[in-house]
Amino acid sequence: MASSATAASPSSLTLSQSLSLSRSLPAISQHPHRISLPTVNLSATSLKCSRRVGSRAAAVRASAAVDVAEKTETGLVEKSVNTIRFLAIDAVEKANSGHPGLPMGCAPMGHILYDEIMKYNPKNPFWFNRDRFVLSAGHGCMLQYALLHLAGYDSVKEEDLKSFRQWGSKTPGHPENFETPGIEVTTGPLGQGVANAVGLALAEKHLAARFNKPGSEIVDHYTYVILGDGCQMEGISNEACSLASHWGLGKLIAFYDDNHISIDGDTAIAFTESVDKRFEGLGWHVIWVKNGNTGYDEIRAAIEEAKAVTDKPTLIKVTTTIGFGSPNKANSYSVHGSALGAKEVDATRKNLGWPHEPFHVPEDVKKHWSRHTPEGAALEAEWHAKFADYEKKYKEEAQELKSLISGELPVGWEKALPTYTPETPGDSTRNLSQANLNALAKVLPGLLGGSADLASSNMTLLKMFGDFQKDTPEERNVRFGVREHGMGAICNGIALHSPGLIPYCATFFVFTDYMRAAMRLSALCEAGVIYVMTHDSIGLGEDGPTHQPIEHIASFRAMPNILMLRPADGNETAGAYKVAVLNRKRPSVLALSRQKLPNLPGTSIEGVEKGGYIITDNSSGNKPDIILIGTGSELEIAAKAADELRKSGKTVRVVSFVSWELFDEQSAAYKESVLPADVSARVSIEAGTTFGWDKIVGSKGKAIGIDHFGASAPADKIYKEFGLTVEAVIAAAKELC
Repeated sequence: MASSATAASPSSLTLSQSLSLSRSLPAISQHPHRISLPTVNLSATSLKCSRRVGSRAAAVRASAAVDVAEKTETGLVEKSVNTIRFLAIDAVEKANSGHPGLPMGCAPMGHILYDEIMKYNPKNPFWFNRDRFVLSAGHGCMLQYALLHLAGYDSVKEEDLKSFRQWGSKTPGHPENFETPGIEVTTGPLGQGVANAVGLALAEKHLAARFNKPGSEIVDHYTYVILGDGCQMEGISNEACSLASHWGLGKLIAFYDDNHISIDGDTAIAFTESVDKRFEGLGWHVIWVKNGNTGYDEIRAAIEEAKAVTDKPTLIKVTTTIGFGSPNKANSYSVHGSALGAKEVDATRKNLGWPHEPFHVPEDVKKHWSRHTPEGAALEAEWHAKFADYEKKYKEEAQELKSLISGELPVGWEKALPTYTPETPGDSTRNLSQANLNALAKVLPGLLGGSADLASSNMTLLKMFGDFQKDTPEERNVRFGVREHGMGAICNGIALHSPGLIPYCATFFVFTDYMRAAMRLSALCEAGVIYVMTHDSIGLGEDGPTHQPIEHIASFRAMPNILMLRPADGNETAGAYKVAVLNRKRPSVLALSRQKLPNLPGTSIEGVEKGGYIITDNSSGNKPDIILIGTGSELEIAAKAADELRKSGKTVRVVSFVSWELFDEQSAAYKESVLPADVSARVSIEAGTTFGWDKIVGSKGKAIGIDHFGASAPADKIYKEFGLTVEAVIAAAKELC
């Protein structure tokens, strides 16, 4: 085994050097994965690479057979590895859809991890002190499904493998944690998984620092991840891996599937950097396993070395052949994302000496893997016994850790939320948010988080705690730096590590554009991250349209399984936090103001829980002449307009519509009580796009908003120029009634 510090990695070569190397036959025998089958018709700028790729097809096919002949280990391990390969091949073939190449190439490292290294209990996938595994290259999910099946997880039976990618299957086309017990996080969008793994490793280090005692290491597990070339290309992996080193996450071990093939062909057409040197520069320990196809002892030794490094994460670059064993498709883009085809499946069976029918698991392999059920149960029982002893010595700490493992909230926690009256001096909702965060930090042991280098502007510092850093991992203020995308994905990992961990992260609302993919996965994988998004509108003023969100609220209202909350004052901010903490199966987005807002009569925490509710109404139990609807900073405008309209004899109802999603979940009777169907005179006002508001105001109502970008000027001037005023609401109301 050679680390990148002592051995030249082919990935560090320039494109021209790589092309030169590919013309050498010795290079073919040393690095057969470098030579690709013909890909597609490339552009003129890629003709040089295309000629190189096209001239080596025969050598590639030969190399697949050569690798098979050069086995370093025979017998049961090799049979087990081939079982993994063919379960993947057969499932993809039956579905006629999927990605067989990665499972075929990564089967050796997958086998060693699940059969020899990782601790887990297949009959209890949620055992707290299990090792976590993340397949960041989620398209290769049949690798993990095969491993879960062999290990004895009830979530992946033979029939599940046979229904790969089908309706209602427990084996969907990419790993889904909410669908398949044994899957830790949902992956597929490349780079997200390794960032999630950083969050999982952060959670382990944080909890270990808080709860472990000398001789009682009750929190002690590793996070393993397999990522590919695509993950390495995505910027999020660099953001997250930079933080992993900064935080000294020594129990994070990443395997880089170094096969140099992507959908478009050989990665030399677009990706020629030295990954080794980049990760060394990030501060990772780097190891290179040159023979990932059959070098079992190299992989084992690399893991042992990685575990010995406790102060930094480790990247193990494992050079593999995608589609290993396929005589005609190995090492080519054609094995990346398509079934091999019946003819090539037969040829692969012959090449690897696999005479069995599809989905067959040899009896000796089955017997070998069956030990994981009793061993896993014994591991968990041993941990519980250790925890029982820990509980006797450290009762208070044990009780707190139990709550973090179970997700059970402390009794009466919500009483810590501050309340406000109209006489309470007004403030920005970002400042009110900080008051709520600090109040909750005293009663919620799992609350931790931070900002993308904007803590003093987002107002997200927990004043009673210090910074989570390499040497102070027990603290709860997490400094993410300017890494919005990585921040969101890391928080997903934290949330999915333990139900009682409640991560929050913050930036300006407009910069959700940088982290939207991670936020979407929060919603999809049921990660209850709290997104604290300040500077929520044109109200931020002089920074101008680059920093003024317009379409963002509407876009999150359109996203499934996410709560979009825009509180108007102190009570509503407290209510938004209560909702966010209680809804742990979906993330919450809190859009908060920079400008000061008054505490309005009629607002309440309870009202926020309904999504939309009446704050004032002078109709004396009758149906009002008109309903004015506002959110956030514009609720004040609606309330002031109502006061003026009432002076002219109108009956006016003012409704705060802080969360569309929560309102939609209320009973039909409640919704009718707030927005009677036969009151068509409705006006909404919100400092964002009017898109979607017709759903609330109806075809006869009027939505006041902004359907263009903002401007740089003081906030009051912008509101006036863009027509978000009391006068505009009054005029619209008079047109309707």
